[in-house]
Amino acid sequence: HPTASNVLGSVGGDQTIKVWDIEKGVALNTLSDACDQLIQDMVWDYTGKEYAFSCKDKAVRLVDARTATVSTKIENAHEGAKSMKMTYLGNHNKLLSVGFTRQSHRQFKIWDPRNTSTELEKFDIDQAAGVIMPFFDPDTSLLYLAGKGDGNVRFYEFVNEPPYFYPLSDFRSNVSAKGMAFVPKRGLNVMGCETARLLKLTNNSVEPLSFLVPRKADGFQEDLYPDTSSGEPSHTADQWFQGSELPPKLCSLNPAVKGSSGGASASSGSVEPSRVSFSAAKTPAVLMEELAKAQDRIKKLEDLLKAKGIPFD
Repeated sequence: HPTASNVLGSVGGDQTIKVWDIEKGVALNTLSDACDQLIQDMVWDYTGKEYAFSCKDKAVRLVDARTATVSTKIENAHEGAKSMKMTYLGNHNKLLSVGFTRQSHRQFKIWDPRNTSTELEKFDIDQAAGVIMPFFDPDTSLLYLAGKGDGNVRFYEFVNEPPYFYPLSDFRSNVSAKGMAFVPKRGLNVMGCETARLLKLTNNSVEPLSFLVPRKADGFQEDLYPDTSSGEPSHTADQWFQGSELPPKLCSLNPAVKGSSGGASASSGSVEPSRVSFSAAKTPAVLMEELAKAQDRIKKLEDLLKAKGIPFD
């Protein structure tokens, strides 16, 4: 879950979806009668108020995450019979689905969850057999499309108006991917202008794919690194289940800056996120100095205990 502490969504082979409070070890709710075929993907929206899942029946369903009720059903989202993958486009109230046409052309579509009678836009990618795995970076509004079974990664810039996406470039490789994962921004080399990193699973290795912006200037580049998700929960599982609505907490990636925690308020069409502190990593020299001071302090306390005849282990 993107905002609640210890809340997890799971999909089973019995066509059920459960939302769990893993701290208590109990299921908060179960969706068991929405479809009778294989569930292919499940994704949370920006705040975790709802989730979407795709099914082998070619439909995409939007679900109220607290009540486990289907609010919207998109019939025949993609005409092809192969797997559909999805991602929400940050806090822009848009959903992206990736699938196939009847002629096995790979394509992606943009949907407005408030009106799913037709897609907002449709983009044809190419003709290939591999399923596309989408990853959206809400900080920079960049979409990365990684093909399963091929070695290519395409990326696009998103704008919240037609035509919505502009192709930027692509990464090509002869080594096919078995899977991909997106590294959180907190794990990037910000001083090296690394804006994204994907972990590519191959037959015998996991390869990091780094995306860099060439810059001659030294120091932190503020335009490349807006505040990003801190990974800290905005509320507890109980608070969320009872109706709390909070956006993800954000933090600065600047190693020299500490953000201040604060509240957040919702505005029309978007959510203003809160901020939390982010501290730069300590160098080995600093850690060794702190360790030496701590050991010296421990020795003094042990000598004091011995002088007073107090036993200790």
